Amino acid sequence: QVQLVESGGGLVQAGGSLRLSCAASGRTFSSYAMGWFRQAPGKEREFVATISWSGGSNTYYANSVKGRFTISRDNAKNTVYLQMNSLKPEDTAVYYCAATVMPISQQQNHYNYWGQGTQVTVSS
Repeated sequence: QVQLVESGGGLVQAGGSLRLSCAASGRTFSSYAMGWFRQAPGKEREFVATISWSGGSNTYYANSVKGRFTISRDNAKNTVYLQMNSLKPEDTAVYYCAATVMPISQQQNHYNYWGQGTQVTVSS
């Protein structure tokens, strides 16, 4: 079992930055690939970024955030991060982190554990 708690959301102006954190419980955090997803009002939840259990350069991003967002993880701290730069109003959403036993995945139905989400609001 893995429990996930996101933090770091808030209100920011367009062009600004935020760093989201997702703290995981359990001693097997390093066994899971991690992902970030988001859900904007009235829209389906969508993939944002994912990182393999070992981290490093084994990452994938949605085209909409590529070059602006960076996912990373610190297995010693049981934490995954999402650094968001050059934020746009269309990035406004609830952001969720999730864990999967797959090596790495962009598909929501591959993820076994989900956090409660953190709100990110980008004003224009």
